[in-house]
Amino acid sequence: MKNNYFIPFYSKYDLTFHSGKGSWLYDDNGNPYLDFISGIAVNTLGHCHPALVETIQKQSNTLINISNYFWNDTVLNLAKRLRDLSNLDQVFFCNSGTEANEAVIKIARKYGTQIAPNKNKILYMKNSFHGRTMGSLSITGQEKYQKNFRPLLENVQEVIFNDLASVREQMNDSVAAIILEPIQGESGVIPATESFIKGIQQLCNQYHALLIFDEVQCGMGRSGKLFAHQYFDVKPDLLSIAKGLGGGFPIGAVIASKRAVNCIEAGDHGSTFGGNPLACACGLTILEQLINKDLLSDVPAKSTYFITKLKRLQETYPMIEEVRGKGLLIGMQMKHSSKEIIRKCMEQKLLLAGSSNETIRILPPLTVSEEEIDLAIDRIETVLTKF
Repeated sequence: MKNNYFIPFYSKYDLTFHSGKGSWLYDDNGNPYLDFISGIAVNTLGHCHPALVETIQKQSNTLINISNYFWNDTVLNLAKRLRDLSNLDQVFFCNSGTEANEAVIKIARKYGTQIAPNKNKILYMKNSFHGRTMGSLSITGQEKYQKNFRPLLENVQEVIFNDLASVREQMNDSVAAIILEPIQGESGVIPATESFIKGIQQLCNQYHALLIFDEVQCGMGRSGKLFAHQYFDVKPDLLSIAKGLGGGFPIGAVIASKRAVNCIEAGDHGSTFGGNPLACACGLTILEQLINKDLLSDVPAKSTYFITKLKRLQETYPMIEEVRGKGLLIGMQMKHSSKEIIRKCMEQKLLLAGSSNETIRILPPLTVSEEEIDLAIDRIETVLTKF
């Protein structure tokens, strides 16, 4: 059994993949699967995109890792690009979204205690997901992930997503920061409302708290904008990104306002592999494809095309309760268990992801074609007819 080699942190399907190209994965028998999981919103350009393959080959012949004691043009160029595109000020590189969120927790705590000794509370959203390390888990609003690992961080408080009154009730001078996902991914692809986001920003301004957006899943073009918070015309103090930034190569980042990080000193945090030239070269290639090659501008049209087709399915198959999302982060909420539908779609060689609230997450690469969307719709309908 393959599982005998691994600590059982994952529940795996009995599929082994050996290669991939674009929106497709190929198993050990050569069977093609339409991959609408994309490494869980990671493979921005699909599998083995020529530009990313060329970047990895070229950069690995020059520099892979040098440590953070020294400068490197690749790292500098990615930091400058992210700073300019986000309209923020400074960047920290790490290896994953969870690591980025660990960094924002520490930044928020130090920021707050520079203002007042007891200004260290962090408010987070019910049903949020920010990671599985002890810090990020402490601000993840899902008991199923937290229950076996207490005690967690102190001075964190859960509030209700899209309910400004619940945030107001907890807001006071002890709050150092509020963290939220502009689109909750793991909890069923639930977008924040504009009034909620604007209200949160006003509260943060009023109480001199940091506004933190976790865009690990919904950022890097996935929503149809480079950063999902750009739908709301607000500016965070801290922005955590990862997943799609490397297109499959591990990289995470925190982008910060000067206000948030003026208190930070050398040694407050770090990451051995964070900001290595190979990862940063991948990040530059992703941005080149999204911005310079204009891939990002295609996402809204693809989203409208896909969501329209899914809503037509909903009209025919009442087991679909709701279709929602932004860009190519799409949720199809079912009235009954989504697990069986996901499994049956896998038998049709279509890969989809699960999430909470009986919602199926649909996460194709941003390079997906209309023909591939049509094929996915056909395979989903084939499954639905059997229910």
